[in-house]
Amino acid sequence: MKIVLLLLTVIAKSSQLDLADCGNGIRRPELTDISVVCGTSTISLAIIMCPVLYTGYNESRLILNGIWDPECRATLDESVDPPVARFVFPLNMTNACGSIFRTTSAPGTGIFSDFSNIQTVNVSGIVQSNDPTIGTVTYNAELKYYYSCAYPLEYLINNTQIDVSSSSIAIKDKNGSFISTLTMELFSDVNYQTKLVIPEEGIELRTQVYVEVKATNLTGQYYVLLDRCYASISPLPDNSTFFNLLVPCSKDDFTTIIMNGESQSARFNFPAFRFTDQRELMVSTFYLHCITRLCEKSTCDTFKQCNINRRRREVVGTPADDISQTYTLTSSEIVTQGEKADLKERPVVVKEKEGSTVGLSVAVAVLAVGCIVAFGAAVVFYKRLRN
Repeated sequence: MKIVLLLLTVIAKSSQLDLADCGNGIRRPELTDISVVCGTSTISLAIIMCPVLYTGYNESRLILNGIWDPECRATLDESVDPPVARFVFPLNMTNACGSIFRTTSAPGTGIFSDFSNIQTVNVSGIVQSNDPTIGTVTYNAELKYYYSCAYPLEYLINNTQIDVSSSSIAIKDKNGSFISTLTMELFSDVNYQTKLVIPEEGIELRTQVYVEVKATNLTGQYYVLLDRCYASISPLPDNSTFFNLLVPCSKDDFTTIIMNGESQSARFNFPAFRFTDQRELMVSTFYLHCITRLCEKSTCDTFKQCNINRRRREVVGTPADDISQTYTLTSSEIVTQGEKADLKERPVVVKEKEGSTVGLSVAVAVLAVGCIVAFGAAVVFYKRLRN
């Protein structure tokens, strides 16, 4: 029995930190004692423990948003220097350990200047100390650690890759992102199973191109909504002639939207075309760009309504040139076939049906015989005149 008690004592000791372990780290708490990682599916907090001990608390007395649920409690991490108390909770409105979700809107700037309703979701909360003192007074200061994560809901996705299997980019910024990767892939079939491969000479005009924009590691309450997709001659979405495939409330007549704002992927298709600026080239080359919004399931339909006050560009023009705050995918180009070189040097030969060809031959033969008869008659007439 004594051995068991001794073992329990050792275990309890190894999971606790006291001031003797802090050394030079004994000091008053500071605002910089908390660090925040705004992850794609979770938010992680780390609070330096020695100032907490100095104030009279341990990790079990740090309470997240007043929630006593064991899944929302701190764990002590002594593997780092200095030791920290860690909180990790899901980025989900239903069980984010009491975090407050607030959505704000602001006019778009830069590449988003066409949209007057750009959204950001702010997730915030507080870690407070729980004083165990029973009595009229306490000598322990109250600790408060605030955290906040801002998640933008608009992204610019550039896909210029057709002849490889896939392409993706990690989306990271100083605040946070709901997604770790956004991908745009092109397919050659309506079932989105076969990747589209572009031959060196390009694909034929009117070849159907199937496009999928997909978010991975996206928290469950958000869907992918394509706000605008367009093609441009330049691989960069600025300073280039472009053509809108779909914009808010409208689309090109040849573009078919299959799924948009209904799941964590969006799909549409369009027939391959060429830019008239490239009419003299052997092939036409263009690139796809999509401005992608993440919307809550309950609000996606709202953003697809035409009464939302959002500005729109004309079908052809030049997009904004400020893209410093956007995220892009860049790879190879979409190539469509142009005029063949030999067609520019030789006249077009029109093939007739077999019957028409025979008729033409007979007509030519009759005409030749007539010419011979006429020539013979002219010779006879000439000889008579001389006699």
